[in-house]
Amino acid sequence: MRIVRFEKEGHIHWGEIDQQLVHVLTGFMGEKTAVGFDLTEIQLLAPATPSKIVCVGRNYADHIKEMGNMGPGGDLPKEPGLFLKAPNTLANPEQTVLYPSWTENLHFEGELGLVIARRAQNVKKENALDYVYGYTCALDLTARDRQKSDLQWFRAKGADHFCPLGPWIETELDPFHLQVMTRVNGETRQNGNTENMIFDIPTVLEYVTQFMTLEAGDVVITGTPDGVGPLNRGDRVEVEVEGIGVLVTHIG
Repeated sequence: MRIVRFEKEGHIHWGEIDQQLVHVLTGFMGEKTAVGFDLTEIQLLAPATPSKIVCVGRNYADHIKEMGNMGPGGDLPKEPGLFLKAPNTLANPEQTVLYPSWTENLHFEGELGLVIARRAQNVKKENALDYVYGYTCALDLTARDRQKSDLQWFRAKGADHFCPLGPWIETELDPFHLQVMTRVNGETRQNGNTENMIFDIPTVLEYVTQFMTLEAGDVVITGTPDGVGPLNRGDRVEVEVEGIGVLVTHIG
């Protein structure tokens, strides 16, 4: 089932896609109503209204290697490395994100994202997926030069519109063996698989919810495969996750 958040004639709705028809829902995880619109007649929005976006860094070994962050002796991280993005970072499908004037090295990082269904606290791996409503595509935009120069990643990862999300939530998906690809101007730059995550989704959710309560609608993005690189003004970025679809972002 594909769930969208969309705007129509100045009103924002949640909806369920049935081929080309979008049935309006009563709200997030709501019931289907009798109202419907053609998919071509609506403007898709980021399919979440999170209180926070929890991000997993360095979750693919090849990405750790390309960034020069491998531990002594080639050791991999012993626990997930996390950072936060705030709701201001959300951007909609097909949105143009302006290249900030304060960076000279804006990078793309395509990722699998997930949306939380209900309050999650002290979750165990065995039932962690019960707290996941569904999955979506995410683009973790990063000002790489500021990531290196600043004390924390507040600016490098948390600027306005630095987390495009969408195009929808897919609720029926096995997240353990999904191809994650990023294309820039049609050229494939990243092509990884979630089976190569160092910390899978249940492990991440168990770890996070030991000390941070996740609320319904919160987003977790799960790390990026190798192949990250710089963007330029005018670029078209596509993040495709197998079984979900394609998130398109324009860099202005």
